[in-house]
Amino acid sequence: MKLINIGFGNLVSSDKIVAVVAPDSAPVKRIVQDAKQNNLLIDATCGRKCKSVIVAENNHVILSAISCEAIQNRTDESEENKDEH
Repeated sequence: MKLINIGFGNLVSSDKIVAVVAPDSAPVKRIVQDAKQNNLLIDATCGRKCKSVIVAENNHVILSAISCEAIQNRTDESEENKDEH
């Protein structure tokens, strides 16, 4: 199991990530609202502006204050480190 830093010391298992998307579109806003109503929303922004929305296998939705690209880079770095060991 590899953990990805999604900002401010918050970690997510890379095995459980289904999608990392920008929070701007109406469908993503609906997903976030539905997750909030169903108590499946995890806010990891620490009060900052949400820059990415992570959808997990278990239908949890995680808000992050770092960009989709930064999460991708951290995931790629994690995979490279895994290959080295």
